Amino acid sequence: MRPGVDHVASEIIRDIRRESGLNQAELARRAGMARSVLSAYEHGHRQPSAEALARIATAAGLEIRAAQPVDRPKLERAARILSQVLDLAEALPQRRRGALDYPSLRSLAA
Repeated sequence: MRPGVDHVASEIIRDIRRESGLNQAELARRAGMARSVLSAYEHGHRQPSAEALARIATAAGLEIRAAQPVDRPKLERAARILSQVLDLAEALPQRRRGALDYPSLRSLAA
């Protein structure tokens, strides 16, 4: 089953716990939260805040870093340029090339 957007955090927490080798009770204790809260996060019944997710990762000895925000206008401009380049490439005249200049594999095996 592929996790939906609502279950991304639960998958991350499950992976953190598996990688760290900690059980829920120990990870929750280290993160300073109740085991029932960690269980609810891990099973997708509750969504953790970014701060709670960072505390869980830190408790397992990991670090969460935020990715750089996507510059939407720059990304859209790059997509338009790529589309134009591909359109130009398709508009170029195509020439059929002749036979390859190296021997076929059959003649090499003989």
